[in-house]
Amino acid sequence: MGRSTPHPGHQGKNPMPNQPSTPTAIEVRGGAVNNLKDIDVDIPLHRFVAISGLSGSGKSSLAMGILYAEGSRRYLEALSTYTRRRISQAKATQAQSVRHIPSALALRQRPGVPSERSTVGSMTEIFNVIRLIFSRLGSVVCPNGHRLEPTLKIAQVMDLPNTPGSGMGILTCPECGVEFMAHSAEDFSFNAAGACPTCSGTGQVRTLDETKLIGDPDLTLDDGVVQSWHLPGRNFMPTVARVLGVRTDVPWKDLTDRERDIVLNGQETQVSVDFPTSTGRVFHTDNTLYENAHNAVLNFGKTAKSDRSLAQANRFYHFSTCPTCHGTRLDPDLLKQTVAGMTIADADDLTLGDLPDWQRKVLDWLPNNMQELAHRLFADLEDDLQPLLELGLDYLQLSRVGNTLSTGELQRIQLSRTLRTETTGVLYVLDEPSVGLHPDNIRGLIHVFRQLIAQGNSLVVVDHDVDIIAQADWVIEIGPGSGDAGGTVVAAGTPADLADDPQSKIGPFLAGRAPLLQDAPTFDPAAKSAKWIDITVTDRFNLHDVSARFPAKRMSVVTGFSGAGKTTLVLDSLVPSIEARKAKKALPAWVGAFESPVRQVVSVDSTPVGKNTRSSVATYSGIMDRLRRLYASLPESRERGFGIAHFSYNNKEGQCPTCQGLGRITLDLQFLPDMEQVCPTCNSNRYKPEIQAIRWNGRSIVDVLALSVREALDVFGDQPDIEHELELLDEVGLGYLTLGEDTPTLSGGEAQRLKLAGHMDRRQASTLFVFDEPTVGLHPLDVQTLLHVFRRLQSQGATLLVITHDLDLMANADWLVDLGPHGGAAGGRILAAGRPLDLVRQWRAADAAASKPSVETGRHDDALQIRHDGPSHPADDGTSLAQSLTLNYLSRHLGEQLGS
Repeated sequence: MGRSTPHPGHQGKNPMPNQPSTPTAIEVRGGAVNNLKDIDVDIPLHRFVAISGLSGSGKSSLAMGILYAEGSRRYLEALSTYTRRRISQAKATQAQSVRHIPSALALRQRPGVPSERSTVGSMTEIFNVIRLIFSRLGSVVCPNGHRLEPTLKIAQVMDLPNTPGSGMGILTCPECGVEFMAHSAEDFSFNAAGACPTCSGTGQVRTLDETKLIGDPDLTLDDGVVQSWHLPGRNFMPTVARVLGVRTDVPWKDLTDRERDIVLNGQETQVSVDFPTSTGRVFHTDNTLYENAHNAVLNFGKTAKSDRSLAQANRFYHFSTCPTCHGTRLDPDLLKQTVAGMTIADADDLTLGDLPDWQRKVLDWLPNNMQELAHRLFADLEDDLQPLLELGLDYLQLSRVGNTLSTGELQRIQLSRTLRTETTGVLYVLDEPSVGLHPDNIRGLIHVFRQLIAQGNSLVVVDHDVDIIAQADWVIEIGPGSGDAGGTVVAAGTPADLADDPQSKIGPFLAGRAPLLQDAPTFDPAAKSAKWIDITVTDRFNLHDVSARFPAKRMSVVTGFSGAGKTTLVLDSLVPSIEARKAKKALPAWVGAFESPVRQVVSVDSTPVGKNTRSSVATYSGIMDRLRRLYASLPESRERGFGIAHFSYNNKEGQCPTCQGLGRITLDLQFLPDMEQVCPTCNSNRYKPEIQAIRWNGRSIVDVLALSVREALDVFGDQPDIEHELELLDEVGLGYLTLGEDTPTLSGGEAQRLKLAGHMDRRQASTLFVFDEPTVGLHPLDVQTLLHVFRRLQSQGATLLVITHDLDLMANADWLVDLGPHGGAAGGRILAAGRPLDLVRQWRAADAAASKPSVETGRHDDALQIRHDGPSHPADDGTSLAQSLTLNYLSRHLGEQLGS
């Protein structure tokens, strides 16, 4: 049982004689969520506590599975029965006791993706304040075109009660005497009354793209040439078309105009059709509805409810900017009203960093008697804005659509809203808040953490960023390994304590002793054998005539501030260009020159694997199929008539009839949280008893699924196919996972490596692997394992391109491209390109020549003391290293390990 050491002040004196002491720590006793081994641990209250440990060690089990789950559940228990029945409640925590826990809020690693109707302005609620500013402080125009300058009287009219006869919003033009209704704050909302009548507030119009309805003209209808008939529920349309006189076994290009017209535009009608079945029998219907290729898309889109269904329909449409509102989303009539000469569409196009200047312009423009009202409105805007600026989001435009934001940007917006509420006495649990953050943004993040603590809250952060851990008041390290080898408290104390603790795995990184460079550089960019991927982005977002190159069969990293243009360069330009070349289609319109020796691309992200608990490590890796064949081939299975389907818990032949193969049943207790219980029939084993009775080498299939990958390697030494798949999983660092482990519960890093395992044993000479923030959820030691995996792919001829902020990956790459210097309009330039260590040496040489103080290299005492100036000396290729904060941080990170 792992017990943490006492935290400072835990045994503090009573504040008043004969009064009970105020609790200073959350006391967890017997924590047993997932792989936690009945741990006892104290988490200091009103402090910044970091939880560290290897991937899969049990960090999130402690933070989310115990602290957040228990804190939120107890808060909900205080609500009324009526309210609790309408709120999804967490299950009771698997712990003997949890004492002194406050109400808890969590910011998860993967925030929900907003809809197309959400923008940065609406998500941060800043646009709500701007709508109010335009309503109360705006210069309005009467129906006859006369402009009224802002007055306090207009603002007072807009503040009247919104009831019949109150006169709310009714103004009289002093020029022509006409009475008219001024626009309220609600009128300026593109999600309500102010929406453009043409696009309904989306800013885009969609038209059916005729070219996407029909595929390869050499294919027949039976071969599936009509793409829209692949939509769900329409795969039988070729049979119906045959009844209507269309030849379905003739290539599309050879059909007559009449036949094509029936397919594309034929009348919706009910047809009598005979459908042959797989058993040779015929199923007859008299009223099968025929849908032509156009109507298949239109009708499917009308009934689509889920995001997946909408995405299926949208791939047949062409999206363009709305011709009425020109992308502003607003009714054009609203643009007549201005503030300091700007329309609300102009204000919506400002970046967050532009808003302070806009505020000054508005205040200078308004008359004196409106200054107090203006300051009150702008005070609300400042409250919303300040945390966003501190978190490095100044480059985001208010009009930026929410579903185009990165995970890190979404998380920081959530965090800023949390800070704005100015709560007290709350436990905040944050899972990987450093996702997508440049090292320089960590300073603002730490400042926000300190503000949360100063407001009287408690903070628990699960993270692997060494600079974040170094700034914590208290660190709890879970381990020592992953899976069954983890789940105990290895160390607890201040960062300085762990830096000196020989048991701590994060300690050497805090102290600056851990070796960071894994391999000696071998790539020679001047070699004649070197081949390159070259691309020029002419005009896309903030990239304008930007040319970049990446060496083939090497590992390149693309770095830079959030919003600097990394995603635009790699995911929006390079990846589609390779795919277009492979499909023999035109390059994206914004891509100019493009040359590449690679012919295909594989994008590996950290999204969860599988959607529910029916997906496991064994099913995703393909091991399950081999296990089913193995057990179905046993003599006892053949005697009982058990086939392959009987050994799947997803098929009714083999699954437990009580829980349908889930292993657990859920009881609805109405106003109490749903209770999840082990299935009484299969005892969480998922299978029917008769299936569990079949044994191979003394083990049932249930026993095998309970094995870890490493344990299974010893068991399946005589089964080459299964052993090979297990070796691949072990090689990518997932040997601790059990074969039956649910894949949706895996961390982002684990999901990424599981996806990679399938590519590890193939030649990849013409393949580019693209990774977007692959170190999500990875301990620095896990990053070293990931580097080994990358090198293995590289040895097979693969080219790797990694978008990252991780300094260890940067230092060990063959090539580095740094975009910046900041985000948005202040980014979009390549500041440095070359071998990382060469670039750092250039930076240091120029820094020394400039006679500036050197950067300290200690870790736990100066983690945020990073200089924002730098050498003014340009690199050899003409790019200025002075503005590359990335090289500044990388130089500090490497310290003395760079050598000669």
